[in-house]
Amino acid sequence: MKVLVTGAAGFIGMHLAHRLRRDGVEVVAVDSFDPYYDVALKRARADRLEKAGVRCEALDLADAAVTSDFFRRTHVTHVAHLAAQPGVRYSLVNPAAYLRNNIDAFGAVLEGCRSGNVEHLVYASSSSVYGANHTLPFSEDQNVDHPVSLYAATKKANELMAYSYSHLYRLPATGLRFFTVYGPWGRPDMSPMLFARAMLEGRPIKVFNYGRMQRDFTYIDDIVEGVVRVLSRPPVASATSDSPNAIYNIGNHTAVELEVFIGELERLLGVRAVRQYEPLQPGDVPVTFASIERLVAATGFAPSTPLSEGLANFVDWYLEYYGRPKTASSA
Repeated sequence: MKVLVTGAAGFIGMHLAHRLRRDGVEVVAVDSFDPYYDVALKRARADRLEKAGVRCEALDLADAAVTSDFFRRTHVTHVAHLAAQPGVRYSLVNPAAYLRNNIDAFGAVLEGCRSGNVEHLVYASSSSVYGANHTLPFSEDQNVDHPVSLYAATKKANELMAYSYSHLYRLPATGLRFFTVYGPWGRPDMSPMLFARAMLEGRPIKVFNYGRMQRDFTYIDDIVEGVVRVLSRPPVASATSDSPNAIYNIGNHTAVELEVFIGELERLLGVRAVRQYEPLQPGDVPVTFASIERLVAATGFAPSTPLSEGLANFVDWYLEYYGRPKTASSA
């Protein structure tokens, strides 16, 4: 197995590439080092991979010619495509970035997989594809034709594009709908980092939908374990599916109240949060909650890291990496 990990300087990508290398798998790592958020953090992740024996090459996947040449040169057997333009709210203000980095880039990756006879493409989808669905928990059998953000629409488009390649070219492809991933080395635009920084600096945190939010917080190690298990299990055509294509949720199968999440952070950081309650934002949904029966049936694995344990690991990393500001006030 020779695995290409795209977005390897990203949050999930770094953890996956590190795990695969530790398991003795040959890893090819690429990232565009897009400045959507702090590039220094991405460079630090790439440095961590370098120390583990994985060099992260700069590559713009949306450049079809460059990506095609890359696939011709590398001869990978498997692809874990985690590179994307993330963020629901940013898609409202810069839709072009999502069309380029989530649609054009994915099309180039699909072509690279087809021409390179890749044995299995595993790619990141998102719980956001469920949009305004109200039936909980979210199941892969539910209709996902009503995305409430362009980000969600691009992820649904990726699933459709992958299915067509599976159907037409027999490319084994699996989409993984991730649910609110958190942990060490996380993204600065997500709630754990946003909340921790603001709380330690004594600034208010924005609590949307007036606190009536629930999220299926899923620890990074559980996400990586799921991806690793899926990588070695390419789907096959069957009596119920004419194409080697699959979709799985990866979530902790627990909808946690946002106030509970904030309270746990307060306890771990030793500071009291100043809450600034706001209405539900465009593109957001009030609840996410994953059904994981398909993942368990296919891999024998179910994410199970408790929020208290995962957040403790996140806080330990955060304080080591960023330090505790002198302005922090005790709870």
